[in-house]
Amino acid sequence: MQILFIALGLTIIAGLGFYAGKLLFQLKQQNERQQQARQTRIDNITQSIQTIAMAMEQQQCDFSEGAIRICNLLAAIPVIPQPDYPAMYPRIHQLYKEISHFPTHDARNALSKAERRKQDRERGQIEANHESAILKELQELRQIEPY
Repeated sequence: MQILFIALGLTIIAGLGFYAGKLLFQLKQQNERQQQARQTRIDNITQSIQTIAMAMEQQQCDFSEGAIRICNLLAAIPVIPQPDYPAMYPRIHQLYKEISHFPTHDARNALSKAERRKQDRERGQIEANHESAILKELQELRQIEPY
């Protein structure tokens, strides 16, 4: 009778061990898929930043729009700890801060033409103040490497 209980106990232990091993294997696969998805996201964000920086250099994208997009993309890179991007790219972040109060999309469309022109002139002046320094930072951003 004892042998039967011992055999039953070993069978249960073996079954639980197999099940635990299977769960660990599935967990490892899930972690690898998450890491791969994270790296793909980082690569895509990095490529977007490089593309926007190149478009800004080639004057295909306004500095204001590019600064907004780049600052938001830098903040969205899923790395821990997050690098100090405002210190790395101070002029782009400064431009972003200076123009962030301007309305966009529907709020901008709701403004009168005169008000939009006034804001465009103001935004153009802010961009001109930062242009040369931003162009240097854009060269660095075009070379940014995925983490």
